Amino acid sequence: MTPRKTAFAAMAGAGILAATAAMAQQMANTMTLVSWGGAYQNSQNQAYAIPYRAMHPEVEVVWDESSAEAVAKLRAMNEAGNITWDLVDVVAADAIRLCDEGLAMEIDHDEVLAPAPDGTPASEDFGELIVSDCFIPQIVFSTTFGYRTDVKEWGGKVPTSVCDVFDLKTFPGKRSLEKRPIGNLEWALICDGVPIEEVYDVLETEEGIKRAFAKLDTIRDQVIWWTAGAQTPQLLADGEVVIGSTYNGRLYAAIVEQKQPIAMLWDWQMFDLDGWIIPAGLPEDRLARVLDFVRFATDTQRLADQAKYISYGPARKSSAPLVPEHMKPHMPTDPANAKHTFLFNYEWWADYRDDLDARFQAWLAQ
Repeated sequence: MTPRKTAFAAMAGAGILAATAAMAQQMANTMTLVSWGGAYQNSQNQAYAIPYRAMHPEVEVVWDESSAEAVAKLRAMNEAGNITWDLVDVVAADAIRLCDEGLAMEIDHDEVLAPAPDGTPASEDFGELIVSDCFIPQIVFSTTFGYRTDVKEWGGKVPTSVCDVFDLKTFPGKRSLEKRPIGNLEWALICDGVPIEEVYDVLETEEGIKRAFAKLDTIRDQVIWWTAGAQTPQLLADGEVVIGSTYNGRLYAAIVEQKQPIAMLWDWQMFDLDGWIIPAGLPEDRLARVLDFVRFATDTQRLADQAKYISYGPARKSSAPLVPEHMKPHMPTDPANAKHTFLFNYEWWADYRDDLDARFQAWLAQ
């Protein structure tokens, strides 16, 4: 048993659920949940936190919008010996890194999470989306592009390929891209002619890294860099950019709910996973509360409920039939939207992220 299971093992014996029940009177009554803000965090609040608090009115839920900095902040908290977060929403690659560094708690998914309504164990219901012993999947989402539908300079043309992002002649105007290497380096190589199946092999080489940055150099002067998913929809709505990347659910909110003159570009959308990790080393009362909440928040109905509020696919197979019909065409997994998809290599990014983050920041500073 690894050190990461210390807190988990302390609650073993008769089983983690029995231990949690026995400690019911000792559960903490405050929970700090870390997420990404905006429409996504609202969907979590509506589907998970509000119903949970209706059952447990004594519990105060505090939201923190620091998920983009989760790895760095958990490293700092661990070094200081002061873990102030109780449950953290992260992308899969960051979950793997946190697990490997002992900053996230390993769990037995079948012990901690509820089975499907037909009794299927959680590990089977989530299936291959459990990419780490520490990762509790919530959603399948994609990072893709939205564009203004009323750009006069485009002469009636609209982008149909992700490589149109790099075509400043046909589609002039400012772009927005996320201020991190993930996604941008892959798109740069794809649009520089690298076959899809060779992208990560090329990116492992010094020549490949330089090639990706050289492609990004071709549009760099026209890029506004974003750090929060809500920024691109706002930049598009304000007309500050004509095309930009963000999470598909954020674009759904701008297009469907806010009726903005924006359309989706699904070509080579970057599939990704998002889910919870439990920080290692929580006190027993806080851990007991988190385990009680996460079992509720990741059951079949709750994950399907989240899809009422945002167009992300639920991570459980048993949740898919419960997704509202009107939301299905807006999901990244819909066949009409998934003709060209790119699946992140989570383990690859877990290995190379720190180095490429440094390279990316150095490139930005040039």
